[in-house]
This record gives sequence, structure tokens and C-alpha cells, in this order.
Amino acid sequence: MSFIERRDVSRPATGEAPFRAHETFFSHTNDRGLIQSGNFIFQRVAGYDWDELLGAPHKIIRHPDMPKAVFWLFWDTLKKGQPIGAYIKNKAKDGLHYWVYAVAMPYRDGFLSVRIKPCGDCLDKIKEQYRILRSAEQEDGIKPAESAAALLQWIRDQGYANYAAFASNTLAAELAARDKLLKQPADDSILQFREMIRAAESLLQETVALSTGFDAISTIPTNMRIIASRLEPSGGAITALSQNYWSMSEEMSNWFKNFVDNSGSDFAALGSTLEDCRFLTCTARILTEAANQFSRERRALGSIDIEREKRQISDQAGAYAKKSAKGLGKIIEEAQRVSGAITIMRRYALGLSSTRVMCNIESARLPTGGETLANIIDQLGDFQVSIDQQLNRIDDLSREIQSRATFLETA
Repeated sequence: MSFIERRDVSRPATGEAPFRAHETFFSHTNDRGLIQSGNFIFQRVAGYDWDELLGAPHKIIRHPDMPKAVFWLFWDTLKKGQPIGAYIKNKAKDGLHYWVYAVAMPYRDGFLSVRIKPCGDCLDKIKEQYRILRSAEQEDGIKPAESAAALLQWIRDQGYANYAAFASNTLAAELAARDKLLKQPADDSILQFREMIRAAESLLQETVALSTGFDAISTIPTNMRIIASRLEPSGGAITALSQNYWSMSEEMSNWFKNFVDNSGSDFAALGSTLEDCRFLTCTARILTEAANQFSRERRALGSIDIEREKRQISDQAGAYAKKSAKGLGKIIEEAQRVSGAITIMRRYALGLSSTRVMCNIESARLPTGGETLANIIDQLGDFQVSIDQQLNRIDDLSREIQSRATFLETA
């Protein structure tokens, strides 16, 4: 055995099993959870011989500190054919423990789990929450599904919409922290996704604000008609113009809500689509690293076919990268759709502006009482300035998302 190999297998008597930040390891199980393959780093960290690992249930490395909630979420997600990421504490054969950020996914005839060492700021909070959940499971007897519901509520309390958003954010954060620790260049795709998700959140806020603005302005044309009925004959110019303004603003509002501000639309799903694409991109990166490390191993790995495993892991990475690119294509289409919507909205706004100017001209011709009407018309002017500003911001944000998504799609 060489000095390097002796150093690799040297282990402390207590505490954490040796697992370095630059390392990536994986294990492949069949659909019953029995280990079919893995790399040397997995075998080394777990502390078992290959004849003990191959064919053994994967729970052989499960640590008793882990709440059942996490594994309930794991299987619930994997059974749907989707990948999932989580912080996991494992137990080695000699009693040492090791924390990993694991991404598990459907794979061939079973499942693949690829792991990196957590380097980010989230682990301490996770440890505490896992301790609380495990205590409740053991002392209060809550069932795994109930414990999983408690974990999901904690995740929502941290500001995430759901577990998928949490996994996407934490995986990207772990890779960024790892790059910094290893003094590697920052991953540009992580930076691009972070800015796109920020822009998508701002875009949603702007559209909600615009929708709220339409609701707030809806009473002003009615007030105009009431005042006009006191100042001019029935069916006068101001009454007709206020009715026209109300109709145009209502049409504009309804069109906007149906086209953009629809909870079931692709636009409403923009943020979650970005989170999914980021998670897939990060997962593809880890898989590629695992395949590359695996190809450099020169140790006996039992009956494992190294070349076949490397090829299939690389194929899995390519499949997820392709799926992410497809999602980015949809994001580009949606951003383009929003930009097109803004063009149409500006035409509506121009019509509103023309009607307001005509209202102002007609109110100036009234012999008395035109001041009150003029004040309302001024409010309409303020509203239109606000509309123009919001449309500009929405357009800028949608174009930013389109530009960043195009960069990633073609990278």
C-alpha cells in the first residue's frame, strides 16, 4: 500500500470520518435499496470492505440521529420520479459519523445518491432542527409523515415556498461555499441563476403592484361621472369621456390579469421553474465531478465495472443538463411573452392618456365647479405616470431574465 493510500484510510478514534471538501462520492442501489456499486471515497468514508457493502441495504450507514422525516420526504419525492437534495448524517462501521449534502435520484434499475461535504452556513441550523424533529419522533411518538410536515413548515418559516426551493437554494449555496473554500473560480451558472431568481421575485412584486393599482383607480372614473352629472347636461362630453376612460382602464386591467397575473399561468410558475433548473444544473455538475473522480481511481472496487458506471453517471449528468436547458428555453419564451404584453399595455396606456387630456380640455370649458373635476383628472395623471414606471420596470426585469437564461442555455 502506498503512502497516499495509507493516508486515505487513516481514521481518528472518535468524531468525524475523514471526508474532504474536494471529494465527491456516490452509491447506486437497486429498487429495494440494496447497494450495487459506489466509488472508493464512499467505501473509505463508510469504513466497510466492499464485500460488506455490495448487496447490503443502504440503511447500513444510517445514523440514529437522523429524523425519519427526511427519509419520508426522500422516498415520497423519488417515487414521483424526481431528484431530491438533503443534509444527511451518516454512521461509519467504526462508529464515526460524517455529514453530507446528498442528491438522490432515480437511476437505471434503482437509485443513485451523490454526495459532497457541506461547507455552507446552513448546516448548524439543520443540525438543530433535525435534533428537534428526532426528539419529537422518539419522545412524542409522532409518525414520519407528521414529522415531515413539521420539517416542511420549518422550511416555509425560513422563507422558502416549498422543499424544492429549499433544496435548490441550499445545493447552490453549498457549491458556492465549496468553491470559495477550495479557492476555485466562482461558478458563473450559480451566479446567473441567483440573479434570475432575484429578478423573478421582483417581477412578481411589480405585477402584483400594478394589479393593485388598477383596483385602486377603478373608483375614480365613477367619481368623475358623478361630478360631471352635476356640472353639465346629461350625456355631456365629460360624462362620455369618463365612461370611456373607465371602460379602457377596466379592459386594460382584465387583460393584464388574464395574460400575466394568473395563478395557473406559466408566468406564475416562473420562480419555481428557475429553482428546478438551478437544482438540475447543480446536480449535473456534481455528477460530472463524481464521474471524473471515479475515472481516476486505481483501486480494486470489488466486482464494480468502473467504465460502465462512469459512462452511466456521465449520461445522467447530461440528461439533467439537457432537462435544465429545456426549462430555460421555457423561461426565455415566458420572458419574451411578458415583453410582448408590455408593448400592448403601453398602447392601452397611450389611449388612456389621450382620453385624460380630452377630459382636462373639456373640464376647462365648464363655467363653474371645474376645479374639483380637475383634481380628479390630476389623480388620473399620477396613476398613469405610475403605470408607465411599473411597465418599464417589468419590461427591464423580463429582458434581464431573458438575457441571463439565454446565456445559460447556450453556455
